[in-house]
Amino acid sequence: MTDPLLDSLNPRQHQAVTAGDGQILVLAGPGSGKTRVLTRRLAYLIERKNIPAYDIIAVTFTNKAAREMENRVVNMVQRSLEGIWLGTFHAMCARLLRREANYLPYKSNFVIFDADDQEALVKRAIRDLKIDEKTHRPAGVHAAISAAKNDLLLPADMPIRTYRDEVVARVYTRYQELLQTNNAVDFDDLLLLAARLLQEHPGVAEKYARRFQHVLVDEFQDTNLAQYELLKQLSSYHRNIFVVGDEDQSIYRWRGADYRNMQRFEKDFPQCEKILLEQNYRSTQNVLDAARQVIDRNRNRTPKHLFTEKGAGSKLIQFTAVDEVAEASFVVDTIQQYLASRRAVASDFAVMYRTNAQSRIIEEAFIHARIPYRLIGAQRFYGRREVKDMIAFLRLVENPADEVSLLRVIAVPPRGIGEKTISGLQAAAFRAGISAGEVLLDLGRKGPDSAYWAEIGRSAALLADFGSLLDQWQSLRDQISLISLFDRIIADVGYEPYINDMSEEGNDRWENVQELRRLAYDFQEKGLTEFLQNLALVSDQDTIPANGIEEPQDRSQGAVTLLTLHAAKGLEFNQVFIIGLDEGLLPHSRSRDDPEEMAEERRLFYVGMTRAKNQLYLLRAERRSSFGSWDYSEPSRFLQDISDDLMLVQGKRSVSRRDSRLDDMRWVTTGVSSTPRTVYKTTAALPESKYKPGMRVRSASFGEGLILESKIDSDGEETVDVHFESVGFKRLLASLANLEILS
Repeated sequence: MTDPLLDSLNPRQHQAVTAGDGQILVLAGPGSGKTRVLTRRLAYLIERKNIPAYDIIAVTFTNKAAREMENRVVNMVQRSLEGIWLGTFHAMCARLLRREANYLPYKSNFVIFDADDQEALVKRAIRDLKIDEKTHRPAGVHAAISAAKNDLLLPADMPIRTYRDEVVARVYTRYQELLQTNNAVDFDDLLLLAARLLQEHPGVAEKYARRFQHVLVDEFQDTNLAQYELLKQLSSYHRNIFVVGDEDQSIYRWRGADYRNMQRFEKDFPQCEKILLEQNYRSTQNVLDAARQVIDRNRNRTPKHLFTEKGAGSKLIQFTAVDEVAEASFVVDTIQQYLASRRAVASDFAVMYRTNAQSRIIEEAFIHARIPYRLIGAQRFYGRREVKDMIAFLRLVENPADEVSLLRVIAVPPRGIGEKTISGLQAAAFRAGISAGEVLLDLGRKGPDSAYWAEIGRSAALLADFGSLLDQWQSLRDQISLISLFDRIIADVGYEPYINDMSEEGNDRWENVQELRRLAYDFQEKGLTEFLQNLALVSDQDTIPANGIEEPQDRSQGAVTLLTLHAAKGLEFNQVFIIGLDEGLLPHSRSRDDPEEMAEERRLFYVGMTRAKNQLYLLRAERRSSFGSWDYSEPSRFLQDISDDLMLVQGKRSVSRRDSRLDDMRWVTTGVSSTPRTVYKTTAALPESKYKPGMRVRSASFGEGLILESKIDSDGEETVDVHFESVGFKRLLASLANLEILS
């Protein structure tokens, strides 16, 4: 008899899904069916073990992953998961804190400040304490506060070793005071407050630990200390915890993630069952073998021998370009050849890089070649001015004490309220010991009869007008739908004519407001609080569609995906280009003197490599432009880890003048694992090529093309490699080709 829940699983997946009670550690290699195992485990507990969904908590790192998990499980068990706690760590913590708000210095309707709000509040704290912003930059101070919270440290707990530590602790204290004044928390507070709540109130901890018979965790390698402590508390009664992760894919150390939680788990639960998922369903064996050769250099990990039934596949292609322009040209030329021959569509390709700055030249190359592309990591939808304005209006209705939102929109659109008026409002609130929002509401309700009217002076009328609007919105929030409230705010403040001047940019801004309205429509029944919480907790990954690209109805209309290696986690593509494999770029120069940072750089490269399903290209450039000069680089040490039998090496170097004292210098590569060596010639200096990589040229025979590389031999004969739009790649003798330089 077939079992749809278990039949499609391989032996290791079956072992994980059907594991008994207790502590289960599943180490899932890339492409090994991690999501399948986690969803089947959840369905198995509900369908086969008869565990009520109400008694299960399953935590993920993105809303997208949570939605996908819920949809899959509902389809498998054919019933709703009513009562289950399923969502991101931050969403689950927000839910817990709202329920237990009486233990907190916050009201249950607290708002969640996003990254911009947090930094604005840190700036204010620094100003309040009269600390020099140039010496102690807000972004750096905020990062230190965030790191402390991830380690469960309050201001009083922070170790003070240097003057900077003292400054951070003082700003941290003031920052928390300002958050409480605004009845607001930041992302890190959600974890910190929840973990400390369970630590400091055993009765609360026992209530939730008794309730949750089973705790399931996705992406366990990305947890920080606060999240690890939460999981231990929630699983402390039934001691049934099922975690899935891969320490080799832990790439968010800078965000507090600690892959060592995998080791802590084994130490804290010595009887845990450890299951390795090693069968890969994504990549060819050549890609997997190369990736394993790279990651095996890292210590403090569980070795995994990834295998696939897809076969060996093509060798990896390693290309060395003369400079970053030729590097970009190779990417574009390769993709163009596939598209022209209809062997692939644009959405089959991804170009990955270590830093966002590397995307500029790649973008220019795609624009010039008229190849559609999609840039991941550009300004997020939720970071756009008009979207943040509307969210601020709604947050103010939800919580008038939210001074960050108040300051953002009190003069949007302009209504004669300037800095002096705002200072008067804040001063009146400070003297009264209440929030500026409460003063504003009092002015709006009572007008000239308000106790603050005379105190504020001539500008009180302007403030009262806005206060009256806010009072009306608050009274309507429970009487009308969320969409009606949204529309009412837009109409009352005249936001559409303010944001849309009928230009193309104006229309785009208004379309963004309408898109936010469409998102609000999905929360008609859940209400304003749920809508705002969903917006606050949405992550960058949630804005990336499956496989990194929206799947168009006509696949020929797809686009190449450009993204950083950090953004590539969880995605896959038929063909992947990783550019910038130079020392100082990948691995990044910041990791040079820190073994832990270097190990993370290696994991980052491993993640990028294992996104490729069929073909992987590894690119580097001998030199990169730097403010009018050239910086020469060495090949990434990671390339030397990959054996020659797995790679096809392409790209020949051209003549480079690196030292005027030498007649000539060439770079010669004898193999991918060899280091470049210099060859000095005693002949006279060779003439310089007039054809440069990236130049557009025209041939009488082949039409327009792009120079990929030029080379002058010892006899002074020049050959050029050109990609022509009509016939593809050609190698020509420059003296006979008569190429016309177009640009």
